[in-house]
Amino acid sequence: MADKSKVFVYPKDVSAFGFDWGRLALTVAPEVNGAERFSGGVVDLPPGKGHTRHNHPGAEEIIFVISGNGEQMVEDEKGNPVVAKVGPGCTIYVPESRFHSTLNTGDQPMQLFVVYSPAGPELALRELPDFRLLPAGK
Repeated sequence: MADKSKVFVYPKDVSAFGFDWGRLALTVAPEVNGAERFSGGVVDLPPGKGHTRHNHPGAEEIIFVISGNGEQMVEDEKGNPVVAKVGPGCTIYVPESRFHSTLNTGDQPMQLFVVYSPAGPELALRELPDFRLLPAGK
């Protein structure tokens, strides 16, 4: 049950999605605090790790690089991969249903803030074979 009073949320305060490539802590989502139109949270990618090409059917995504350096791929409208080097302060817009991937190419952890609109498609990540739910504080 969502706690609508949770308006100030740290990643350590919520359970996180753990994967072989990193973790996602949703700090705003319908199931966290009742957000209705979007969800978002913090992604942590260790050096050399990243998530493979995927999409979020029916949803747009914003990726903001907080720290670290990497390569971001977002396919164009014809399905051709467009790759760019990204670092702190870069905002990446992923159009609705567009395939994309992120790789930490640096020697330090990479941290991102991601937003999905509408909320929901990111929950499909729970179906990935390497998914594990990490308790708050882990």
